[in-house]
Amino acid sequence: MHRTVIRRPSAISSITRRAAFHSRPILEEKTHDPRLEEASTDHLIRDEFAILRPKYQVPKNPIILAHGLLGFEELRLAGHFLPGIQYWYGITTALAERGVEVITASVPPSGSLEKRAARLAETIERKAHGKAVNIIGGLDSRYMISQLKPPNVKVLSLTTVASPHRGSAFADYLFKWIGVTNTPRIYKALEYFGFETGAFEQLTMEYMTKSFNPRTPDVEGIRYFSYGASLRPQFTSVFRQSHRIINREEGPNDGLVSVASAHWGTYKGTLDNVSHLDLINWTNRLRWYIFGLTGHPRTFNAIAFYLDIADMLAKEGL
Repeated sequence: MHRTVIRRPSAISSITRRAAFHSRPILEEKTHDPRLEEASTDHLIRDEFAILRPKYQVPKNPIILAHGLLGFEELRLAGHFLPGIQYWYGITTALAERGVEVITASVPPSGSLEKRAARLAETIERKAHGKAVNIIGGLDSRYMISQLKPPNVKVLSLTTVASPHRGSAFADYLFKWIGVTNTPRIYKALEYFGFETGAFEQLTMEYMTKSFNPRTPDVEGIRYFSYGASLRPQFTSVFRQSHRIINREEGPNDGLVSVASAHWGTYKGTLDNVSHLDLINWTNRLRWYIFGLTGHPRTFNAIAFYLDIADMLAKEGL
């Protein structure tokens, strides 16, 4: 099978001032993981989303953007005194400017998948006004489609991006490190500050493979697409440790979710050397400014990626 090959440089989440103006790139943990090439017939995506194309097709139906764990629609740290922080930074605007009807959904950031799914259904019913929709979301979207089946919500497709369909070895590691006796104490402390805790244990590999997936089958007639991402973390990356843990247990990953876990439905490809934060456009401005100073071309643009998903949905007749 033909394989599309696309190139991009290493991702960084934080970097020192000295490194920003240094003439040599920071050493990467690994130049390339051969398991990506050996994985099967997966497309390894490098460079394809480096820049915006002149034209993208527009899907006939609205796109729902549903955030993942610890996500939000808009975060206001200083009330109305300062602009809010957008979870889908620049992405919603870019989609709307090109004629895509886009709806953002806000669900409990760390609530259980069941609670998040119920809120998602309510949001779509309220905002879509009866229109059929395409969702870009994750596990709570799967649960809503499969188990809740809200009568006033018609879903045509679900596209997941680096969603942990088979759990995450990093979640397993954290629970083992915290310990059974300490977990309730931490939960109590988080709940004191208003954080729900239902989602955390649902991200373990055992829960996803033995509980969630068996009782959350795909629904016939709905199209399922997925993307994964694989990172080669630099020495300064905040994902360096989590990447190492997941890589040891599951293989290539984006710092939080493995490529293997991200597969669901029709797998569209693996974004090469892209971190979990890159996928929502949070790290691009600083990191590409720094890389530009050191002569590295920009090779991933999250906005181009989401516009391409919209284009893909349009070409699928959705």
